[in-house]
Amino acid sequence: MAVHRKHPLIKKNDKVVVLAGKEKGKIGTVLKVDSEKGRAVVEKINIVKRHTRPGGKQAQGGIIEKAAPLQISNLMIMCTKCAEPTRIGKRVLEDGSKVRICRKCGELLDG
Repeated sequence: MAVHRKHPLIKKNDKVVVLAGKEKGKIGTVLKVDSEKGRAVVEKINIVKRHTRPGGKQAQGGIIEKAAPLQISNLMIMCTKCAEPTRIGKRVLEDGSKVRICRKCGELLDG
């Protein structure tokens, strides 16, 4: 089994591009990150069909389409300034807080 980072560099609401697989080249927003499994759910990417029975949360059964998780290693964050896929760097600010930066243009990726 692969060893994963304790805290993945990709976070919720990040804009990412898919690097590998059937969805290669598509861009979407991260909805959920599972750091233990090293996976992330990206909006409208890796859609799978699930056959469900009625009951509980679902009043009506049927075929439901939902986004399945992707391996974090197959995702790359998109910089908001240079609008390109980029690696993530870290920088410590004067107040001591750590922020993520774009490796291409140096722009802050955190809010």
